[in-house]
Amino acid sequence: MNRPAWSHTRAVWTMVLVTLLWSTAGVVSRQLTAAQGFEVTFWRSFFTALSLLVILPLWQGAGVWARMPWRRGAFWLSGACWATMFTAFMVALTLTSVARVLVTLALGPLLTALLARVVTGHRLPGRTWAAIAVAGVGMAWMFGGQMGGAAGGWLGSVVALGVPLAAAINWSVTQRSQAHGEPIDLVPAVLLGAVISSAVTLPLAWPFSATARDLGWLGFLGLTQLAIPCVLAVLCARVLAAAEVSLLALLEVVFGIALAWALAGETPQREVLAGGSLVIGALVVNEWLGWRAAQRAASRTADSDVAPLGPA
Repeated sequence: MNRPAWSHTRAVWTMVLVTLLWSTAGVVSRQLTAAQGFEVTFWRSFFTALSLLVILPLWQGAGVWARMPWRRGAFWLSGACWATMFTAFMVALTLTSVARVLVTLALGPLLTALLARVVTGHRLPGRTWAAIAVAGVGMAWMFGGQMGGAAGGWLGSVVALGVPLAAAINWSVTQRSQAHGEPIDLVPAVLLGAVISSAVTLPLAWPFSATARDLGWLGFLGLTQLAIPCVLAVLCARVLAAAEVSLLALLEVVFGIALAWALAGETPQREVLAGGSLVIGALVVNEWLGWRAAQRAASRTADSDVAPLGPA
């Protein structure tokens, strides 16, 4: 018997929970006492892969392994993108503040729109070009404020840029595969990315220095900050429009900065708050206007499909 589809309200609140879980990476990474650098990335990716090896068969049945498209290049490219995101994110957190990393990650929707313009020729509306310009000013403000400080600040932001860039490529690959009738199942691709990230960072992480307490925190990240929310996000994306998912995903930035501020004592600097406000504001306005335009178009289509009443 098929399970009933989620309601819109349930999907929205689940997506809020997803962003809250995603946002815990920064504050949890500040609790580590011995594990540093690539070892942090290795263990988080390892525990993510381990968690998905259990979750996938429980969720999609034992046949999930036979259905994985091992021979498709798009599947491997998507996995490589996830591996890049996993690795760059945690390395960036070791180099700069949580706030800088999260604001940099928020560029994902705009970079995706730009890449779609280049790869597929999809024309961008004026509102998106305006949002890209405003977000660029915000990022320049952030980077300009970091140039006079320690090298790790701007270097961490540069490394963090790898996350939205890889996400934009990943989304474009997924859209192209769907357009050609060969959709990629994102959750197995996440597993592949976690395995690749673990394999690549293992030599760089050795010898291990993580304490048992560190491993507990990193296991928490693998299970509850990546594996579980990734599965929930896929379920939400089946109900919510793409613009709604993008808009709700911005809550990760708000939650992440707030958690690091409240629980780790990491107060964001003024240029991060100012530049980040421009980035987030541009994204929110762009996604909201896009959602409104889609709603108006759907309403016009529905009205045109209704035949006028006449004499019987």
